[in-house]
Amino acid sequence: MTEVSSLTGRLLVATPALADPNFDRAVVLLLDHDEEGSLGVVLNRPTPVDVGDILEGWAELAGEPGVVFQGGPVSLDSALGVAVIPGGGHVDRAPLGWRRVHGAIGLVDLEAPPELLASALGSLRIFAGYAGWGPGQLEDELVEGAWYVVESEPGDVSSPSPERLWREVLRRQRSELAMVATYPDDPSLN
Repeated sequence: MTEVSSLTGRLLVATPALADPNFDRAVVLLLDHDEEGSLGVVLNRPTPVDVGDILEGWAELAGEPGVVFQGGPVSLDSALGVAVIPGGGHVDRAPLGWRRVHGAIGLVDLEAPPELLASALGSLRIFAGYAGWGPGQLEDELVEGAWYVVESEPGDVSSPSPERLWREVLRRQRSELAMVATYPDDPSLN
């Protein structure tokens, strides 16, 4: 088996050619990527469910919009918390209840008391479910051209306008990818 270069902490941005409706115009933050597979959350799929309806103690810490996001098609009955810690890329000790994924972005232990992390969190987003790929599956999709791989920024996790995130992430690229941001929602209407 060939060595897998880790994409943990990077974004997968769905190409317009990606046919899977679960990932239409999706922006996925990869939380883990190695030879055993990949796991991430879709950053731009808000649901109508308020965080307080399922995780009352975390509602005040959740960024706007204060709703649960559909993190992907797998395990929709489970919750993941992803948070940015201001200065998190430069601190020596991570706060209790937070595990660094990449730079200032990390996973929150939702079993921990929210007040334990309240003073440390810059932003928090709650996801129902996740996106997962088995060994080599994501690499095959990358070869097929299903995803663009780009650097993440801490603000991507807590974008106040998740419906615009696909275009915004593409637009900030310093390559021909910036042009893809103008791709019409329905090319047949062009």
